[in-house]
Amino acid sequence: MNLGFLTPLLHQPGPWASVYFNTSEIAEDAVEQLHLQARAAGDQLAAQGADQATCRAVYETLSDLDREEAGHAVFASGGRVVLDVPLTAAPPSPPISEWAPLPRLGPMLDFGERRPPTLIATIDRKGADVSFHGSHGRTHPVDEVRGQDWPIHRTGKADWSERHFQLSVENTWEENAALIAKALADDAAAKGAELLVLAGDARERRAVHDKLPQPLRAITVETEHGARAAGSDAGLLAASVDDARIRTGERHTADLLDRFLAGRVATDEREVDAVEGVPALVDAAREHRIDTLLVRLGGPDLHRDVWVGDDPDQLSARRSESKYLGDPSPVAARADDALLRSVAATDAEVVVLVDESAELPAGGMGALLRWPYRDGVPDGGHRPPG
Repeated sequence: MNLGFLTPLLHQPGPWASVYFNTSEIAEDAVEQLHLQARAAGDQLAAQGADQATCRAVYETLSDLDREEAGHAVFASGGRVVLDVPLTAAPPSPPISEWAPLPRLGPMLDFGERRPPTLIATIDRKGADVSFHGSHGRTHPVDEVRGQDWPIHRTGKADWSERHFQLSVENTWEENAALIAKALADDAAAKGAELLVLAGDARERRAVHDKLPQPLRAITVETEHGARAAGSDAGLLAASVDDARIRTGERHTADLLDRFLAGRVATDEREVDAVEGVPALVDAAREHRIDTLLVRLGGPDLHRDVWVGDDPDQLSARRSESKYLGDPSPVAARADDALLRSVAATDAEVVVLVDESAELPAGGMGALLRWPYRDGVPDGGHRPPG
């Protein structure tokens, strides 16, 4: 999970109103029910000390939410709603409503999109329709690639002119495949896709696959379902894409967990490049050292207090260390919210571990580092050049 969509929350001072609102059980015509729940969320915030202008802004946004989504996370401060994020899983009812120094980001791991952002290309001989399934849980079109449409069909004749025509057909297919592959590489880079699904005609899928750059080819799967022609079964394609996203996410999580378990201990060949526990994670976050944050849902350290300032890298594990933050008035905040804010600001990845019975990472949070610690000492590692 990449938290880049949280950027609007990162550099605005709090306190913050955060509401996780279930819209999945509200019918399209149940306007009164929506308003009642919106008013309940505003009342909860007011009872926690939120100012009237911010409560009013939250109420107005919640009263006008898109009920096609499972839910929404709404963040407000200073009398205005700063961000509204559609959720892919329904939060509980009544809404989760909190007024706190930082945006309440932890529930995003429970209810937000965890699967890899995915580019989907439905291909035929004339081009491709490209869509994207990203962090907000919906698939939307992003591109249409139009190749050459003549000559496109082969014949069964064997004289010289027909052989020449068939060669032109083959060349057209190859040129269209190269054009599609180039467009997909550009779209994947622009969208930050971690998976590419190729659908459509088998021969054209394979031709495009073979022309993709190697890094993109390594994260590409093909499906026999889906076609550009009207009337094709979109449900089968959607199910195939969902399956590919689940499998890819599981493999990626298992690989990162293996790397984390191996990286916690220095060897003759490798220094420590994985840490766990709030103090070590806070040190790493402050130095922008975290590459991937692993969060085990239900871990006891998620709600542990740390000390934070206005900027994402102003955090410390202890009140006695807060003088080093550079903020004259640090405040206590939940460890999960502070670390998620920090890794969002440094473009680190977040991986959710759903096995609440597991004991690792210790306390429920760990990290793979961008550069290692030397001899286990936080400031003993050396930042690589650049």
